[in-house]
Amino acid sequence: MSAHGHVDLGHTAAGWAGTAVAVIGLTLTGIAVTSVSASLALVGAAVTLGAGALTWLLQLAGWGKPSGPRPESEWPWRIRDRAVRRGHPDCLGCRLAGRGARRSENASNTARVASTITG
Repeated sequence: MSAHGHVDLGHTAAGWAGTAVAVIGLTLTGIAVTSVSASLALVGAAVTLGAGALTWLLQLAGWGKPSGPRPESEWPWRIRDRAVRRGHPDCLGCRLAGRGARRSENASNTARVASTITG
């Protein structure tokens, strides 16, 4: 049991990998500032931005988890999220990838409009 109670805080492979790469990028940027190196600062900034892209891609591959409560059997970070292919509700990353509830809502609205026009 953690200090936060008996809950899953979403520790995932995507989160850990993105955090590790972001720390490396920020470290490079910090070294660039102290050594007054513009090129190293750009490399550090690129690595830091790449951490966000890496995290997003890993989440879309199923190595992240949706927000909200999950069964305790899904808490370990080595368990892949099989529902990610359909998209998570209210997930910006899934919507940016063209997945999620918005696409299914639009499809049902299109079908409703088509049936109204033909019927």
